[in-house]
Amino acid sequence: MYILGINSVYHESAACLLRDGRVIAAAEEERFNRVKHGKRPRADNADELPLHSIAYCVKSEGIDWGQIDYVGYSVNPQKYQQHPPDMFFDGPNWDEAQFLHKLSLIPEQLRACGFKGEFLWIDHHAAHAASAFYASPFQRAAVLAIDGIGEFDTTTVYLGEGNRLECLSSIEYPHSLGFLWESLSMFLGFDIYDAAKVMGLAGYGTPAKYATHFQTLVQLMPEGRFQVNNDILRFEHIQYDPPNGYMDGLENLFRLDRRTRQQPLTREHQDIAASLQAVTNEVVLHIVKALHARTGGDTLCLAGGVALNCLTNYYALENGPFAQLYVQPAAHDGGTAVGAAYYIWSHLLGNPDREPMSHAYWGPAFSDAAIEQRLQAYSLRYEGVPNIEERVARLVNQGDIVGFFQGSMELGPRALGNRSIVADPRHPKMRDMLNQKVKHREYFRPLAPSVLHEEAHDWFEMGKETCAAECMLMTYPTRPQVKDRIPAVVHVDGSSRIQTVRQEINPRYHKLLSEFYKLSGVPLVLNTSFNDSEPIICTPDDAINTFLKTGIDHLAIGNFLVSKNSHGSE
Repeated sequence: MYILGINSVYHESAACLLRDGRVIAAAEEERFNRVKHGKRPRADNADELPLHSIAYCVKSEGIDWGQIDYVGYSVNPQKYQQHPPDMFFDGPNWDEAQFLHKLSLIPEQLRACGFKGEFLWIDHHAAHAASAFYASPFQRAAVLAIDGIGEFDTTTVYLGEGNRLECLSSIEYPHSLGFLWESLSMFLGFDIYDAAKVMGLAGYGTPAKYATHFQTLVQLMPEGRFQVNNDILRFEHIQYDPPNGYMDGLENLFRLDRRTRQQPLTREHQDIAASLQAVTNEVVLHIVKALHARTGGDTLCLAGGVALNCLTNYYALENGPFAQLYVQPAAHDGGTAVGAAYYIWSHLLGNPDREPMSHAYWGPAFSDAAIEQRLQAYSLRYEGVPNIEERVARLVNQGDIVGFFQGSMELGPRALGNRSIVADPRHPKMRDMLNQKVKHREYFRPLAPSVLHEEAHDWFEMGKETCAAECMLMTYPTRPQVKDRIPAVVHVDGSSRIQTVRQEINPRYHKLLSEFYKLSGVPLVLNTSFNDSEPIICTPDDAINTFLKTGIDHLAIGNFLVSKNSHGSE
């Protein structure tokens, strides 16, 4: 049985194909069309499907539309009828009637492609929860879906048992951590999607100065609930295209004007970011403690955009009652494509068996023949390198920056060694070099280490074991005795957002780390996503183009190595 899951509401358009409860392929649309988040976040394009992602999934299995039994779409239009029209947004680009009309066109679009099976709308938070629980190795777990909004709800808790997901309770709009981060991101002069920048900036500040201000914004309530002060925040004024929102309340609260992108970052901005991070930690821990009291057990699953906050994930696990944690690698809305498919297979159809997602490598892969053809098309001089991991390790050891393009593309916002840029973590200037010459991004953005799984505990203070660390979804304190040896991957607060690498999951990347360990005595490399102010690369052409226009020294693509002086025109 084939089940296709789709997300294309607003952002992170994606598709996932399941065969008999096993993920066959999954990818985000932005990797194919090179448009960040897949498309413009508007109400009038809700019917714009992730056709490239769908085509990839179907082609990877060698089937056609007529062989797909079910399609699940990760939003439920019927739930919008349960609240007053335009309750959530009143921006110029929001028209709920138009939004719902566009959604209604989707089933017929799929029929026109040749789909003959059953189409199902899936509640957004149910899709988030399913993407975490059914993808996890757990048979019983507490599940938390937390984001900006899903139809009506902003935070929903579930109990997952076997093939069932029981919704326990929800927190409704306007009480939203996701919207809080979007509003504060814009207030601090960033884009509405720049939560990761705010998270990085938080490491430079201290939360004490604005602690009372955030107590005015967010209050903890009994039974794991929380409230935000929407009289100050006015989330209904948030708009995505172009990004904007109501800032008067925050300006009055902080006695600080909204920062423009051109203005310098001040201590006040750093402290506000730190306070936002601190209150997020406490809210999620509050929810998790109440969820444990309600469900018992040792296992917790997380999904939703807030679950991409690796600082909060660490805080909630280490300070909370759960012993084990699973976080969906594509915790943002892209993961709801996975969840929609899983939810149909397990919860709706009642199938007792499913295969968990043990990794995030579900995107396209390219043969050496296909890669070589593209290298030749660009008139690049290259060499075949049978043991390319060893060569890359030597290049990194001598201080060079290498684009590493191998195997299947990762699902989710983190590059995990197959579409990565790797460099020497020991180099004190390497972070600045990458941010300025390759990534072209802000100075305060941290860069992450990929570390051999078997060596990670010797370098980072890891308490409870979690597979979330394998997908760069946890931040840990770096051990003081080794911090000075790897300055390029240690943030200003002494933490590192790590990726642990298992040999059985990614043998090629594990070998690269092992070879670098032999040369340097350091079992990790700096790993950042292979891109330059664009979606993470997908194809050999993407890799070549990004390599040629940035300060990357070498491109290790398949079993071929290209160096900067090897372009045919040079």
